[in-house]
Amino acid sequence: MKMEVLTVDSLPLVQPGDNIAQMICENTVLEEGDIVVIASTIVAKAEGRIFTLENIVPGELALSLGKKGGRDPRLVQAVLDRSYECLVGYPIMLMQSKSAHVCINAGIDDSNVEDGKLVELPEDPDASACRIGEEIEKLSGKNVSVIITDTNGRAFRIGQTGVAIGVYHIKPLRDWKGTHDLFGMELKISEEAVVDEIAAAANLLMGEGDGGCPVVIVRGLNFHTDQKVTITDLYRPDDEDVVKKALRSFKQV
Repeated sequence: MKMEVLTVDSLPLVQPGDNIAQMICENTVLEEGDIVVIASTIVAKAEGRIFTLENIVPGELALSLGKKGGRDPRLVQAVLDRSYECLVGYPIMLMQSKSAHVCINAGIDDSNVEDGKLVELPEDPDASACRIGEEIEKLSGKNVSVIITDTNGRAFRIGQTGVAIGVYHIKPLRDWKGTHDLFGMELKISEEAVVDEIAAAANLLMGEGDGGCPVVIVRGLNFHTDQKVTITDLYRPDDEDVVKKALRSFKQV
């Protein structure tokens, strides 16, 4: 198996209402089975998920967390409004978004967006990936997979990496259970987060600064599926997540 990772160059700055699938197809030639990896920021911008803090009125919890963490309480309220659960309130805000993705500040970001504005994550990343993927297939005539990514920090490690938050026509996990290792031992619990591995590889070329490229094509991997898929398969169930249980046991909010 051989993998190629290619940037989609010359993409214009994405504006609300833009057709990302069309922009991709106009700037690259896709092949059958390609995996189209797209940064969540441009998906959110195309969907109009840009806002300012101007009219946000912070509540009591936002005022308290803002004071403890030294943050603008309006931003804290914006984060709370977009979250299903606050796992850590300060000194960072580690949130579970309404789409089940756990990240800092519910994924709200002020980078790669106009001054004074903020961009939030797509409301339903799986639905966004599906919509873009179906349009790409219609325009290109090729069967493709789509991964929408975000950049996340990791517990116990310094630095950020790309992770998948939405998928289309690619299973999030590759299950190795029932296969055998080099010594003939049967694997019992091995599952590989292939979409996160692909997201991390794409992130190497996407970059984070002003020279970044928000769309990358990964070619050569035989991971396409016609089955219905969802990124939620990647999220550990709450009753099995010992880290969430530990955070909840001493949560300070």
